[in-house]
Amino acid sequence: MKTMYVFLADGFEEIEALAPIDVMRRAGLSVTTVSVTDSLTVTGAHGIPVVADTLFAQCDYADAALLFLPGGLPGATNLEAHAGLCQLLTAKASQPDVIISAICAAPLVLGGLGLLQGKRATCYPGFEDTMQGAEYTADKVTVDGHIFTACGPGAAWELGFTFVEHFCGADKADELRSGMQF
Repeated sequence: MKTMYVFLADGFEEIEALAPIDVMRRAGLSVTTVSVTDSLTVTGAHGIPVVADTLFAQCDYADAALLFLPGGLPGATNLEAHAGLCQLLTAKASQPDVIISAICAAPLVLGGLGLLQGKRATCYPGFEDTMQGAEYTADKVTVDGHIFTACGPGAAWELGFTFVEHFCGADKADELRSGMQF
């Protein structure tokens, strides 16, 4: 089974990481949380510590189906500063079967790497000019090819359902929406 990787850096927006993780795990997808720090415990923007499944260097990412970057500050800039993650994103960008996703402020990472060039994308209002080369949509969730972006905490659940729809089909996403009272 392919793996959905969610990258956690100190200062990440907890809802933006945990809501999509919850939805994907309910759908039966294999989700691995990855700390880009030297510790499995990563502290979110609101002081909530989360224990990641693994450290960045402990994975080879050959089985990646999704590389997902939660936003938040300084979480997004901490992700951007991680050289290994940036190399991984750049390498996987040429593989259309690997979804690359970012929410809130985190599309700044993709923009800085040139991965949004000529793509439609969204982000948290005020970060539009960090998405170099993108056409800003202002939508809650924007999908353009294998690049999925979302605008902020209020879009976290919808992004999770979008992942499930992509990997498991619309019926499964609708089943989860209904069961979760969305």
